[in-house]
Amino acid sequence: MTFTAPLQENAIKIMLLGSGELGKEVAIEAQRLGIEVIAVDKYKNAPAHLVANRSYAIDMQDEAAVLEVIEKEKPSYILPEVEAISISALFEAEKRGYHVIPNAEAVNKTMNRKNIRVFAAETLGLKTSNYEFVTTLEGLKAAAERMGFPCVIKPVMSSSGHGQSIAKSADDIETSWEIAKEARGDASELIVEEFVPFDYEITLLTVRNETGTVFCEPIGHVQKDGDFILSWQPMPMSDVALKKAQEIAKTVTDGLCGRGIFGAQFFVKGEEVYFSERSPRPHDTGMVTLITQSQSEFALHVRAVLGLPLDFTFYGAGACGAYKAKHESHTPVLEIPDDAFSAKSFVRVFGKPESHVGRRMAVSLVLDDDVESAKARATQIVEQIDDH
Repeated sequence: MTFTAPLQENAIKIMLLGSGELGKEVAIEAQRLGIEVIAVDKYKNAPAHLVANRSYAIDMQDEAAVLEVIEKEKPSYILPEVEAISISALFEAEKRGYHVIPNAEAVNKTMNRKNIRVFAAETLGLKTSNYEFVTTLEGLKAAAERMGFPCVIKPVMSSSGHGQSIAKSADDIETSWEIAKEARGDASELIVEEFVPFDYEITLLTVRNETGTVFCEPIGHVQKDGDFILSWQPMPMSDVALKKAQEIAKTVTDGLCGRGIFGAQFFVKGEEVYFSERSPRPHDTGMVTLITQSQSEFALHVRAVLGLPLDFTFYGAGACGAYKAKHESHTPVLEIPDDAFSAKSFVRVFGKPESHVGRRMAVSLVLDDDVESAKARATQIVEQIDDH
């Protein structure tokens, strides 16, 4: 196969529906191959807007608004990058001949916790924690009692931990109900999950196109309030558990079909592997691949979309620390220590136009001789950053 990089008026054109820090890296990788990038988000000057050829700020849950910008730009590929998108617009776009990545049905399944859990557990027969779906406070109370405490409560559609909580007793249920309203997406229905006393949790980046399926090294991560604060690669795990995770990941991606990178999340206890979630796009914990791999998850996503070979080299142990804003500002400035930038470490600043307490603004990236050293250094760099 030969890849021809068309330029200017003949350029391949991708449209990002969602233009945060992940979309920004996808845009950069696409432009390195001469691809024209159209970045769409709900607010102006989103990170990917800063590097795209053109940008739009629209209500992405408005079917008509999404279709209007698609018809105006006529992209070669549409890449959904966030959960809060009009799914009906994606199905309609496919009917009109546009190529959605990986495909509209896969997005419909994976960006909604109800759809992907039912697909994985009931259609594919994969091992998951016990779960129920509820739409009322009374239903939530009853389901939580059946699941037992602690239990995990999440909106069926959200991202970055928004709306997610753990109820440790019946006294926490009403608080969890209120927290769920903070979802980035749809909080009209919640999933109540049995709490699995797992040993660790991993993200297994799975890349798929017509050339085959490849896996990145497993990524371990620490979350706080459902959002990652530290990730590292590789996550030490047994060969048995890793093989199970890879088999499950391939089963799910083969079932979903299409091209692109999928972020599969698993709970691991001993050598038992429980399927948790899957995203049809780069994963935030996978930002560590910016320093650990010759082709980051973003570069692999673009290669998969274009049907290019998916080979890459893994450099070695690395870690990624998330810096979250400490202050509110409409003109945020980050103060980063000079020693954060070295032969084996650097910081990626997202360029978000406003900072809010707890909003992820940058990440530290470290390559080291072993995972523990990388984790310690990535954490140290984050602790030295400040904002105002």
